[in-house]
Amino acid sequence: MGSLHRQRISNWYYNWCAVCRHGNGCWSFAFRLGRHASSGEIIKRFMNVVFNAFSKILAIVGKDVITELRTKETVSAMFIFSMWVIFIFNFTFDLRAENVTILAPGVLWVTIAFTSMLGLGRSFIIEKDRGSLEGLLLTPVDRSVIYLGKFVSNVLFISLVAIMVLPLFIIFFDQPLEVMPYLVGIIILGIVGLAGVGTLFSAMVIHTRARDTLLPILLFPIVVPILLAVVRLTTGVLDNKPSNDLSQWLGFAVAFDMIFMAISFVLFEYVVEE
Repeated sequence: MGSLHRQRISNWYYNWCAVCRHGNGCWSFAFRLGRHASSGEIIKRFMNVVFNAFSKILAIVGKDVITELRTKETVSAMFIFSMWVIFIFNFTFDLRAENVTILAPGVLWVTIAFTSMLGLGRSFIIEKDRGSLEGLLLTPVDRSVIYLGKFVSNVLFISLVAIMVLPLFIIFFDQPLEVMPYLVGIIILGIVGLAGVGTLFSAMVIHTRARDTLLPILLFPIVVPILLAVVRLTTGVLDNKPSNDLSQWLGFAVAFDMIFMAISFVLFEYVVEE
């Protein structure tokens, strides 16, 4: 009886180490056995999966990119929506010089936040509508690899739309071109936080009837801190504040991205099992 139990444990370990044949899968095994995992163990597991399954992550991203190039559904809808939001805000608010630095950061991040909802909502809906979601989940890879692939795809699509809209923002809100590199960095920092949590919640609500409305209801309360941080960073860049004044918000944004992406990375496999 004891040998049979040990054989089951051995088979269980072997299956969960299929991605990492050199024993790196032991971190998944530790989680499966319910052992206590420290933050260092979570980070090590994260890095092991990234380095050992990098080609599989690229395959998922490549599939999403090819699908988008064929259908042109997600990026085009996001771009048109964000462009109209910028237009509406531009003609609605009084954009005199003293008001621009107050209004512009909020306008930019409201646009990016609501635009990201379109992309994140479509992330798994496309897979489900085409009947490929089950096949994706049955692939012989760690579920965390699927999370990372979808996360990278979401960051890529949302960042692409945001960078395309950024010149319109610069023109309409009369900002110097010198701020664009800084804004691009802040935008990517914010999008990583949005996509890190949003990819998890997108998978969570995929089988619900009210998935289109449930996603923003669940997501926005969680991402308020990162949105607050990037709005403050954007305001500081537009006001030409010294970097020392912004370092605290920058550190907060980086910490948010790392912590919530690690949490989403660990929880994803349990979410898709349900």
